[in-house]
Amino acid sequence: IILASMLLSHNPTGSQGQFPITQNVTVVEGGTANMTCRVDYNDNTSLQWSNPAQQTLFFGDKKALRDHRIELVRASWQELTIRISDVSLSDEGQYTCSLFTMPVKTTKAYLTVLGIPGRPEITGFTKPAMEEDVITLTCTTSGSKPAANIRWFRNDKEVQGTKELNATGKSFTVRSSLQFEVDKRDDGVAYTCSVEHESLSKPYMTTEVLEVHYAPHLEITHSLIIPQEGQYFKLECVSIGNPPPEPVLWSKDGGELPDIERMIVEGRELTITTLNKTDNGTYRCEASNHLGTSSAEYILYVYDPNALGHHGPDHALIGGVVAVVVFITLCLIIVFGRYLARHKGTYLTHEAKGAEDAPDADTAIINAEGNHVHAEEKKEYFI
Repeated sequence: IILASMLLSHNPTGSQGQFPITQNVTVVEGGTANMTCRVDYNDNTSLQWSNPAQQTLFFGDKKALRDHRIELVRASWQELTIRISDVSLSDEGQYTCSLFTMPVKTTKAYLTVLGIPGRPEITGFTKPAMEEDVITLTCTTSGSKPAANIRWFRNDKEVQGTKELNATGKSFTVRSSLQFEVDKRDDGVAYTCSVEHESLSKPYMTTEVLEVHYAPHLEITHSLIIPQEGQYFKLECVSIGNPPPEPVLWSKDGGELPDIERMIVEGRELTITTLNKTDNGTYRCEASNHLGTSSAEYILYVYDPNALGHHGPDHALIGGVVAVVVFITLCLIIVFGRYLARHKGTYLTHEAKGAEDAPDADTAIINAEGNHVHAEEKKEYFI
């Protein structure tokens, strides 16, 4: 009794006033979870781990539950650590660490198990799809906990789908649907379903490429802007359609090509080796697939290269215009020069005007000489 009192005096609280220290643990399904329980001071009192069903797993270093997945990592008076391998969703819950004092002290630790989503699958693809069809693409992933997030991408651009959740036990099956009317621009477009979840280091992705069949559309391109006699000339029937419209049929003015020696057809191209005036007319190409037929026309007019030369720039007319402009410019310079000269003479004459009002000849001479002196001072020159 005296010895016990002495021990308590050295540690007044002892293990009686403290609670075990634990931490919550999160682990991915199939992974390993370490559950640790510690105390700062222990006077030879046992620690114990029990599962959410209150079954004892370890009491000190003694294993109490027969489960090969549960192992002892470390056991001492201050710590009890156990390892649970190959963790499943059923292992999730609240675990209890107990310190067997009087009364027993307990602390809870929650084990969270993340359910890994399955690889996504896309359904609803019709190969091939027809233009103007309405299709629904559905992306599905199962086994996630918490529920995974699904995102859709049309090529690299995100598009919004409709999400649906279904719980299966502790995990979820997630579906996302994308509905749209098929257009020929969807041909060859990649639709990607991306699954994101906190248990994944990077998203799971799956991609399907849409194939769209649509009726053909034709256009004719030509190699020369102004076809002239004697030139080599090529027409190409450019077709858009899926399946590719074949074969391409060429005609002239509603009938067959008149000169098969000079008019050579190779696939979609029509080549006229040497143009002449007889080649003038309307050329037509036509092609079809199982969805329809399309055609395009080009009107050919062959020019005479000699006639084109007579329609060149009129050099005589240009020369006449230049001569008129030069003449007008010279006239303006002469008129402006005469105006400046007249203005200068008038200015000097008015300077000597005082002589007209003099009463006699002597005074007039004196006034004129005085004005002449001042005029020399006020004279202005124009350059």
